[in-house]
Amino acid sequence: MADPSDYELAAWRDFQRFKGRPLSRGTRNVGEQMASRAAGLGKRATKYLEDHPRAESAVSRGQEVAARSAHVVGTGARIAADALPDWSGTALGSARRTVGRISRVGLSSKRVVSIHKKRGHDVASLSDLRRLDLEQIDAVGGRGANWYYPVAAALSGAGAGLVISGGELVAAASGGAAAAPSGAAIAGAFTGDAAVVLGLASRSVGHISLLYGYDPEEPAEKLFAMSVVNAGTAMSATAKTSAMADISRLTQALVRGKTWAVLNETVVARVSVQFAKAFGVRLTKQGLGKVVPAVGILVGGTLNWATLEAIVDAADVAYRRRFLLEKYPHLADEEAPGSFPDVGSAVPDNTDEVISVLGELAEAGGPDIP
Repeated sequence: MADPSDYELAAWRDFQRFKGRPLSRGTRNVGEQMASRAAGLGKRATKYLEDHPRAESAVSRGQEVAARSAHVVGTGARIAADALPDWSGTALGSARRTVGRISRVGLSSKRVVSIHKKRGHDVASLSDLRRLDLEQIDAVGGRGANWYYPVAAALSGAGAGLVISGGELVAAASGGAAAAPSGAAIAGAFTGDAAVVLGLASRSVGHISLLYGYDPEEPAEKLFAMSVVNAGTAMSATAKTSAMADISRLTQALVRGKTWAVLNETVVARVSVQFAKAFGVRLTKQGLGKVVPAVGILVGGTLNWATLEAIVDAADVAYRRRFLLEKYPHLADEEAPGSFPDVGSAVPDNTDEVISVLGELAEAGGPDIP
């Protein structure tokens, strides 16, 4: 049995210690935190004014504005609650298919192989990359995915936050509830943003899988990619446990070269539809801070950035781990428990959606992965 190089051993130890980047760890529950902080800031400001006699008239005027604003924001919040998208319907499916058609544009296994050849690496096909030393993989991979996918997601999130909360801000300033965003606008913003994030997640994971020599268009690899996205976005302890169990079981099955006789595009498509629905619900629960006027714009951008950053990190760890275990199975004996990036403190289960890709696979008639 071959032994890993010093570079590969160092990488194995490094990613087992990795617990996520600071932004991902600190802001994944940003919606709830910022909403509560905004409310607290308003209370502190009111208290300060009340404690200063010269500000009495300002307080009086402020209270009038606050009363009008509270009515408008309350109206907007009720509209938002009533208008949260029904993820069992076709809205996300339609948006997902549209975004999905462009989410893999430019991802080419031939291009990756060509770059390796130019570097002098002895490869003829994508699968040959998995025989290379990890140092050779890293020399070609680059770190661009670390920022441009999060940037694109942040722009989408800020736009959704603007649609959802910006109208409430205008309405609060003018005192007119009619200016608040409609239910259709709110639902459309949530659905569109979820589709964009899912498309970027799919593309970023596909990008990283190619760098390690795995074809994201193969049915089994699509399941693995969904499991990675699931792990990267899970926040509650229950959701994280479910996601990491899927990653572990799929990795073992793929490393062992399990035959996927029952697995075909039809089964994977069914799993993909169910995963997209659950993913949409999860993003909605995590992004309710977008309904807070003005703050929602910042929440939307920051939350989406952190989400894509966490997905990229989860993908890099999952494929890196699988790449090394495929070459050196004995490394599994040295693996530390829980060696997967924990992208933030666990949140209550009712604020997250528990998703199991392998559970959906079994329900869709696919193979049962032990």
